[in-house]
Amino acid sequence: MKYARLLSLLIACCTLPAQAADAPTASKPLAVVNGEAIPGMYANFIRQNRIKRNMPPESLTDDAIKDGAVTATLLAQEAVKKGLDKEPSVAAALEFQKMELLGRAALENYLRAHPLKEETIKAEYDNAKAKAGDEEYRARHILVNSEKEARDLIAKLTARKKANFEELAKKHSKDTSAGNGGDLGWVLPANLVPEFAQAMVGLKKGEVTKNPVQTRFGWHVIRLEETRKLDFPDYDKIKDRIASQLQQQEIGKLVKELASTAKVE
Repeated sequence: MKYARLLSLLIACCTLPAQAADAPTASKPLAVVNGEAIPGMYANFIRQNRIKRNMPPESLTDDAIKDGAVTATLLAQEAVKKGLDKEPSVAAALEFQKMELLGRAALENYLRAHPLKEETIKAEYDNAKAKAGDEEYRARHILVNSEKEARDLIAKLTARKKANFEELAKKHSKDTSAGNGGDLGWVLPANLVPEFAQAMVGLKKGEVTKNPVQTRFGWHVIRLEETRKLDFPDYDKIKDRIASQLQQQEIGKLVKELASTAKVE
């Protein structure tokens, strides 16, 4: 089709359509505009794009979809008539969208050929649950650049007339939590760097680390606020999220494999 590539840009749909429920309907033109037939499958492109943009239900009716396709075709024809499809920026955008769609098709083809097994997802869930442990912790910390700074802060916090931890954190900490008085909120030890996690779980409620804790981020002074029993989500509630993460890992392996055999200059 003469205008098909420009029409695809105007529709602005970068996702691959689901398989048409009714193949004969998909093969029948939506309309013919100035002798240009609009493929029936374009209805899937337009509908999915509108759903993704949270457009109202009335925009998803057959008539609304047809109107959208006709409008896009008319604009595409006008653009070609004006020679806009020859402009470098438009041509480049079309080629880039083609590249994105082909890339997505390659990924979907790969995932179809390497489906995740239920036992793989469940094993990942069990591993995450075991790693998370039984408790979560709420802690505050002050992050500074040197051990001396950290020891000076500990001295102020443990002196007879104790300094206020939150105020010291706001004044001295270089971490983004400084504005909240060093409050990290509820965290799991497994999600923290090992040195920090080990020091934190060894504290009692309200206790401050006796010695500075060094991590790759700097030197920490930590105070444990409280702990509570971890309410780990049920498998059915997060299985889709786990599956998505595992798929991303598989995609990462594919891209790494392709890159290892590619000639990139």
